Amino acid sequence: MSCKDHVSEGNMQLSVEQLQQIEQNRRTALERLAIRNVPVPVGESWRREIGTEFSKPYFTKLMSFVTIERKCFTVYPSPEQVFMWTTLCAIEDVKVVILGQDPYHNIGQAHGLAFSVLKPKPPPPSLENIFMELSEDIVGFRRPGHGDLTEWAKQGVLLLNSVLTVRSHQPTSHEGQGWELFTDAVVQWLSSSLDSLVFLLWGSYAQRKGRVIDRKRHHVLETSHPSPYSAHLGFFGCRHFSKTNTLLKKSGKNPVDWTAF
Repeated sequence: MSCKDHVSEGNMQLSVEQLQQIEQNRRTALERLAIRNVPVPVGESWRREIGTEFSKPYFTKLMSFVTIERKCFTVYPSPEQVFMWTTLCAIEDVKVVILGQDPYHNIGQAHGLAFSVLKPKPPPPSLENIFMELSEDIVGFRRPGHGDLTEWAKQGVLLLNSVLTVRSHQPTSHEGQGWELFTDAVVQWLSSSLDSLVFLLWGSYAQRKGRVIDRKRHHVLETSHPSPYSAHLGFFGCRHFSKTNTLLKKSGKNPVDWTAF
């Protein structure tokens, strides 16, 4: 008798109720593992739809890495802010996705939203360039004097970095540890489960990450990164913000109030 036959024969001896209980026990164990891996606040809708990622081996390994890093170094953002992006908008209400690379690495900046910094920190150079483009693109836009984009996130603008943590003063220091697999899964879920999203892919890094997007189902706008090194290569004058609102309205969705701060 093969191992497969042995297992099959064993299963036949179990009642339906017993099999159901085994499956329930398995799910409970995975849920406990997921909660242990991510003890910080995660939006309920996000945990419901992508929570299976939290119990996968790569994610357990990733969380061990981040835990050790926090013991040995200063890591941004704080633990309770890593998944801030899941708490401001339900997953099914996302309508715009802006992909970043990794969090800001200076004190008091990163708080879980790509390109955004906590008040009262001034906007970093890339965000200053975003505001400069908004000033030319959106009637009535005024620079807010800070860089906190929380009000955008509340409207369904997902500001998602590919990597969600970073060692202080060491950009890209947490790349290649597993965050990319997790955020790829997020992008894949959004692409396959929602309709008519607008993805803003600024720079080659975001554009590579956006290859999984179903472009027959969603709108994808691409240009150079707003960094001072590349903003002049296409970001300035791209008019992505007004174009996004036009696409949203055509899809029957409310436009984003880019002036909200």
